[in-house]
Amino acid sequence: MKPTISIVVAIFNRKDELFELLNSLNSQTDKDFEVIIVDDGSLIDLKPTIHQFEEILNIKYFKKTNSGPGLSRNYGAKRASNDWLVFVDSDVIVEKDYIQNIKNDILTIPCDAFGGADKAHKGFNLMQKAISYSMTSVFTTGGIRGNKKAVSKFQPRSFNMGVKKEVFEKVGGFSEMRIGEDPDLSMTLWENGFTTAFFDTIAVYHKRRVDFGKFSKQVYQFGCARPILNQRHPNYVKISFAFPTLFFLGYVLGFIEYFILQKGFILSLFGLYTFMVLIHATIVTKNIAIGAMAVISTYIQMFSYGYGFLKSWILLNVLKMKPEDAFPKHFHKI
Repeated sequence: MKPTISIVVAIFNRKDELFELLNSLNSQTDKDFEVIIVDDGSLIDLKPTIHQFEEILNIKYFKKTNSGPGLSRNYGAKRASNDWLVFVDSDVIVEKDYIQNIKNDILTIPCDAFGGADKAHKGFNLMQKAISYSMTSVFTTGGIRGNKKAVSKFQPRSFNMGVKKEVFEKVGGFSEMRIGEDPDLSMTLWENGFTTAFFDTIAVYHKRRVDFGKFSKQVYQFGCARPILNQRHPNYVKISFAFPTLFFLGYVLGFIEYFILQKGFILSLFGLYTFMVLIHATIVTKNIAIGAMAVISTYIQMFSYGYGFLKSWILLNVLKMKPEDAFPKHFHKI
């Protein structure tokens, strides 16, 4: 039987991005799917954007009080009528064969949940492409967001994630976490005996943050979330999660070595790393300007995530604080 698809989008403001997403969904070669938009208490009116697509897409629009993306996706999932839930972020664009490829992959790759890669669209600006590189590069995340060969067990993320509706309901959907709710769901699926898969034909174009300041805040929050996830799912802790923190501390140690011991061995290693990122990013993006900006975004990612991870680890494991007390904004009180 051919799988049926419900696209679920939780959104807060982002009116322009919503138009681009819906426009890309309207261009699908396979038109047999529904779209569920959950307005998570936006401060601007999204209805005019929705109205432009109501007659050309099978679209349902709901507005609710703000609760964060995870619980808003749960709200949309309850109102979905199809067998598979596909979650995408509001700031992505999909290829015209996205739905068709999902259905083909479901029929050929047995799984209970799946995910796909994200990449930079040719129309993105230079900063967006640099940030996309740093979030998907083997030199930063190990390529876990963009290459199934980079991981032994794929962990779907909510910017491009599908789950059987019945399985989603069995595990209770997304948790109350506002940050890190998607890896939390993936690991919960594993703990309940369900399987995940990587579909390499369904990559999306993910805009992410449009400036380095917002990007830094975002990855800092990701870093804070990881020790919380480690507590919730101890069987899936990896030493590699601490790499950005070791990177951050190593850089600080390098300056201590340089100014106190008058030696620059550690900083020379960072210089080599910088050169490798510059060359690799330039080759991958075919643009030296993007390569240079990718160096900046890479260091922002490593430092911000590393500091967030270190802070969270100390609060949770040294000071023994509860995650909800240490990071109240990371959780929605149900």
